[in-house]
Amino acid sequence: MEGPTPISALIHAATMVTAGIFMVARMSPLFELSTTALAVVIVIGAITAFFMGLLGIVQNDIKRVIAYSTLSQLGYMTVALGASAYSAAIFHLMTHAFFKALLFLAAGSVIIAMHHEQDIRKMGGIRKYMPITYWTALVGSLALIGFPGSSGFFSKDLLIEAVKESHWHGQGAVYWIAYLSVLLGVFVTALYSFRMFFLVFHGEERMDAETKSHLHETPAVVTVPLILLAIPSAVIGWFTAGPVLFGNYFGESIKVDAAHDVLAHMGETLWHGSLGLVTHAVMTPVFWLAAGGAFTAWFLYLKRPDIPETIKNKFSGVYKLLDRKYYFDDLYIKGFAAGGRSIGQFLWQKGDQLVIDGMMVNGTARSVGRLAGVMRQIQTGYLYTYAFAMIIGLTMLLRHTF
Repeated sequence: MEGPTPISALIHAATMVTAGIFMVARMSPLFELSTTALAVVIVIGAITAFFMGLLGIVQNDIKRVIAYSTLSQLGYMTVALGASAYSAAIFHLMTHAFFKALLFLAAGSVIIAMHHEQDIRKMGGIRKYMPITYWTALVGSLALIGFPGSSGFFSKDLLIEAVKESHWHGQGAVYWIAYLSVLLGVFVTALYSFRMFFLVFHGEERMDAETKSHLHETPAVVTVPLILLAIPSAVIGWFTAGPVLFGNYFGESIKVDAAHDVLAHMGETLWHGSLGLVTHAVMTPVFWLAAGGAFTAWFLYLKRPDIPETIKNKFSGVYKLLDRKYYFDDLYIKGFAAGGRSIGQFLWQKGDQLVIDGMMVNGTARSVGRLAGVMRQIQTGYLYTYAFAMIIGLTMLLRHTF
């Protein structure tokens, strides 16, 4: 997340990181031929949705929290692909693009106001200084956790329902891994989302006096895009859920085997319109898990901010594991990257320097030089030497002739 925030909003919300979701959806005719391939997809998505969400809980960089949230949401989309609910994956991709771009740009607004400070531990209480950023960030956060009526609610709730209804072709282990992961991920999503929201906008002001003296709402060039993104983040699900998921919106672009078509089954038995889904929301575990995550964040980071530090100290091993990102960065940097550099250095020293330069290039030059040194001894420059060589040559020629 070293790039400019508008670039983060683009590539981490709607384009680059979601290209794989689009690719798998377009390759649905191929994936539908193999339940093994679908099983791999759904398990990878389930693991990603839950375990990447856990990383967001320990991040202190405001953009990193949102970035790991994106990884978690990509896991949700991948689970939908594995459940053959391709339309649900693309629908969540679309709604995610709105509210995640909103959250990234809201983070950028905060960073500008904080003079490029990105550590949420050095923020707090900026709600009164930045009201537009505050309310738009709240809309984005509510959409991210799936608050009833928001765009994220329609896509995430129906996605999880599709996983539940799929029963995953009788493979109980795969089904429970997927379903429990996306359910637990709801709680984790609400926890890290509102942890960031409360630490940034509520509570005591932890910034230095110099930053506080210049703290104010960002100009219209920043806040207008926030408002324009907040509107679809709040309402677009109402108009698009039915046609995209249960209509023929994608036409022939997506192919689903009739035995796997969980969305068609949901359309016949469970879908009663957008309003019916919202009114039914309080009866689902998704709503209560999201509410529980938000409440936990409020309690831990506003009411009892001493508890997170205590948990961190008592479970230092788990915290270190999450803080080091399951040591995958170490594996890549110290393992693959360092191993690649070592192999490259070996090939450079032994292959390039020793064999190519030493033996082939320089070795050839030295051989020519030695041969030339021997031949140079024959070339004396004296007439009698050349006459003697001619007589010897003529004698040998005559000998072979006669």
